[in-house]
Amino acid sequence: MNKSLLIIKREYLTRVRKKTFIISTILFPLLYLGLIFGTAYITKNSTKVLRVAVIDSSGIFDKGMIARANEDSSSYLELITSGQDSVIKNFEKMDYDGYIIIPSSAKDSLRNVTMMANKSHGSSSIYGVQNKLNAIWSNINYNKLGITQEQRRLIEKNKINLEEENIHDKQADSGVASGIGYLAGFLIYFILLIYGSQVMMGVMEEKTNRIAEVMVSSIRPFQLMLGKIIGIGLVALTQFLLWIIFAMIIYNVTKASGNANAVSGVMGGIEKTISNINVPFILFCFGFYLLGGFFFYSSLFAAIGSAVNEDMREAQSLSFPVTMIVIFSIMLMAPVINDPTGDLAFWASIIPFSSPIIMMCRIPFGIPSTVPWWQLGLSMGLLIAGFIFTTWFAGKIYRTGILMYGKKPSWKEMLKWAFRK
Repeated sequence: MNKSLLIIKREYLTRVRKKTFIISTILFPLLYLGLIFGTAYITKNSTKVLRVAVIDSSGIFDKGMIARANEDSSSYLELITSGQDSVIKNFEKMDYDGYIIIPSSAKDSLRNVTMMANKSHGSSSIYGVQNKLNAIWSNINYNKLGITQEQRRLIEKNKINLEEENIHDKQADSGVASGIGYLAGFLIYFILLIYGSQVMMGVMEEKTNRIAEVMVSSIRPFQLMLGKIIGIGLVALTQFLLWIIFAMIIYNVTKASGNANAVSGVMGGIEKTISNINVPFILFCFGFYLLGGFFFYSSLFAAIGSAVNEDMREAQSLSFPVTMIVIFSIMLMAPVINDPTGDLAFWASIIPFSSPIIMMCRIPFGIPSTVPWWQLGLSMGLLIAGFIFTTWFAGKIYRTGILMYGKKPSWKEMLKWAFRK
């Protein structure tokens, strides 16, 4: 046990002291925030505002309707009442992005409308035009039925807003739960791949430098593997805890200086969301599945690292099946979040290969209403057992693979090493 602790200490300190760890710990939250807000800014400013000519053959559109619709800057519509043939032939020269012909049959009904253009435009720009036409058409129908402006406002005000309340878990909220599920799942996904590959690269480096040959002679493969995985796992946990601290600092600083209404509204929304969920329990489960999933997959990555030499192509080829299993878990997130109590959700959250990501998608929906206690306990127990097995399995491969040079391994060959007496 003392030897394993030495390995843990060595793996942890050598990585935490590196400049790359410090830089990535500081830069990742900043880059992540920049990515979110930068993408939103670019998307908003890259959406083209279309200028579209509306050629009305039905006579039911009027300039007042068009002017009210143009108060929204998502697009600009212009009603053409004369010279329609000239507009159709020369719309591009007249600085229109396209034209729309409202057929004479629109007096009775209007379902499908086509915008003619010389080039394709983005879907968001087309939606802006579509939404304006729908608003105008709704006003036309209201006028036909003799509905006043006051009655329209009353209709809009009294639209049904369907919300879901869990009888057994008052704190469960499907929208909040979905958001937390996706966030937790993707965080675990990135950490599994990033730090799992670090384990593989660390083992490959030790094999290349012949350090592992000395270590294997003085410590059992299982102890060595366990020490390496836990040591690097603690590095991942340290970095994650630092990110949480940074997030809390940013939250409190923004809250303290949030004089603007927009900032105050966002802070209020965050506080309301946090107050409706069991944050300590979700953080505990997240920490457990983060470490459990990391230990489970890192042992497999370590086994691959011990089997290959310096050729990264060999490492990528052998690690591809493991990586695909993690990606497959991400692909299951959407159907599981849509039906967190279904058979797919149950089995995917029990099997250790997918449980770290999938169970964290289900837990925010409520315990024990959506995830019974026995399912959570079974999932955690199988993940622990799976980690012990994969660590033993990787240790057996490590014992042989770390001393093999010049031979290209395969999974078939590695399995033979694992079950060799």
